[in-house]
Amino acid sequence: MAPVAPRSGDAIFANVERVNAELFTLTYGAIVRQLLTDLEEVDEVNKQLDQMGYNIGIRLIDEFLAKSNVSRCVDFKETAEVIAKVGLKMFLGITATVTNWDLEGTTCSLILEDNPLVDFVELPDSCQGLYYCNVLSGVVRGALEMVSMKTEVTWLRDLLRGDDAFELQLKLLKQVPEEYPYKDDE
Repeated sequence: MAPVAPRSGDAIFANVERVNAELFTLTYGAIVRQLLTDLEEVDEVNKQLDQMGYNIGIRLIDEFLAKSNVSRCVDFKETAEVIAKVGLKMFLGITATVTNWDLEGTTCSLILEDNPLVDFVELPDSCQGLYYCNVLSGVVRGALEMVSMKTEVTWLRDLLRGDDAFELQLKLLKQVPEEYPYKDDE
């Protein structure tokens, strides 16, 4: 039997169940609004959104690996490309450009071509420190941690804060060696 070829983000996106984009966007907005009401401090909301995203990411990676047929990435550069072209397309219907690599190949930027989370959103002056889409950085961080990559994911640019693009920085802190619970020869 021939090996199964990895599926592109477009092919996967065409075959997954989707919810109405407006419902998704408005529901996310309601969650952010409720966090702002409950926590009152913008920094605490940023932390909570990141933690929510992290919890989603550690679960979402299983679905991604099961449906995408992506084989193990050989390095962080390939991993970033898979996130940008397959992962984001599969779950959000968007793609990103991977750019701004450092010399060691451990830091890069994902520039999102679109961001469905920000439709209908305008931040009031009282929320200028808010990283509205911080859930995305948490999702990426959680998913990468489940595939043995300890990372730091931060927003460099955000259209809601007056920048010209949505840009996430991915920084590989440590490649964690895989540990197996048993030895093959026992």
